[in-house]
Amino acid sequence: MSELTILYQDESLIAINKPPGLLVHRSPIDKKETRFAVQQLRDQIGRHVFPVHRLDRPTSGVLLFTYSGDTASQLGTQLMQKQVKKHYAAVVRGHMRGTGFIDYPLKYRYDKFADKDKKRQLAPQSAQSEYTAIHRFELPYPSGRYATSRFSLVQLSPRTGRKHQLRRHCAHIRHPILGDTTHGDGKQNKFLRETFTFENLALSCTQLGFFHPDSGRWMEITSPVHEAMQTLLNRWQPWQVD
Repeated sequence: MSELTILYQDESLIAINKPPGLLVHRSPIDKKETRFAVQQLRDQIGRHVFPVHRLDRPTSGVLLFTYSGDTASQLGTQLMQKQVKKHYAAVVRGHMRGTGFIDYPLKYRYDKFADKDKKRQLAPQSAQSEYTAIHRFELPYPSGRYATSRFSLVQLSPRTGRKHQLRRHCAHIRHPILGDTTHGDGKQNKFLRETFTFENLALSCTQLGFFHPDSGRWMEITSPVHEAMQTLLNRWQPWQVD
């Protein structure tokens, strides 16, 4: 088992670059899984750790932990008060341009295992996300009735923290994230697997900004996109159009 990459560490905090496919902690979602970020990091550094936030299993990138429950609670308050800033890199279907704001309420999606004891909510929850287009690609492969396949690299910044928010918001505006098997485009995902052997979700948390719980100073922790996503973008360089 390879060691987790540590992005930042001090006397109160530690952040890792979570690889895609790794659960943050033990979950009813997969009772057979034996690898979890919490236990793996604890064993790696020899100290108990407490996750400050979550990343979906297929999502990679900055994942922050503390060494005490009290510190985790302080940072959790920042999250609830929307003081924590998160930026993600994603590759989506189609060409996106400029910047935009997605304000689309999301109804909670219940997992039959993880949420079996959770009280059902009927009303959709307010959800907002920002996006900025970074690069566009046009690949010489037919896509449906089109002669080429178009994709975009974008930065996504959630204003709220709903379940699968970025994935669902991108699907809502008809630019699903590549590799998303729940909310994405099955035909595009198959094309990526067969043509580029890409089998991951093209979504990475690349920056997490917050006020340090001890000093109060603003700090930002950054991470590169996961290896498979970077390899895909490198292969697409000849077809970058802007």
